[in-house]
Amino acid sequence: MDESLEEYILSHSDPEGDYLHRLYRDTNIRLLHGRMASGHLQGRILKMLVRMVRPRRVLEIGTFSGYSALCLAEGFDRPDALLHTFEINDELEDFTRPRIENSPLGRHIRLHFGDVFSLLPALGETFDMAFIDADKRHYVEYYELCLPRLRPGGFLLADNTLWDGHVTDPAYSRDAQTCGIRRFNDHVAADPRVEKVILPLRDGLTLICKKPENPGPGIQ
Repeated sequence: MDESLEEYILSHSDPEGDYLHRLYRDTNIRLLHGRMASGHLQGRILKMLVRMVRPRRVLEIGTFSGYSALCLAEGFDRPDALLHTFEINDELEDFTRPRIENSPLGRHIRLHFGDVFSLLPALGETFDMAFIDADKRHYVEYYELCLPRLRPGGFLLADNTLWDGHVTDPAYSRDAQTCGIRRFNDHVAADPRVEKVILPLRDGLTLICKKPENPGPGIQ
């Protein structure tokens, strides 16, 4: 996106707030690959989507610095709403945990460090919404982990699904991350259990809705 157009969009959207602004700055200063954090525009979209769906339980795979978790929790409109967020890299715990727990939104967030494939089943939760933003090589596996635990009519969001445009570039056909994203996109596109659309936002954001088990008349 043209830089001046992006600035225009941000100036006409809600601000990210001082706490999130400082977190994004610290993420880029103190952590490698700081650009992996969602950032202002995507953060406002995540909050707005939560406002629209009004979930009671949200699942996030890939916490990183906690920016997206806080944006998702900002959208909650009920006191019992809860976000479970999972991060495999325990070296991030000293950075991420205090920034989540010191936020006023921290009471709505449960931060888990470890392998989501082992930890998530033990929760026994059903989710209204899920957000995947982790190792691109395993997106299909994350998707298949999430979908049975998503209520019918629930929403799943997947980040980075255009992967800097590499998904259509033959030069990246041997890149494991690109191949993982391509495999995921093809898998979701062919899945009759869901409705889906890719938004060309930032690095690509796919919105996925799990179809109801017993759709009403006229619903295809």
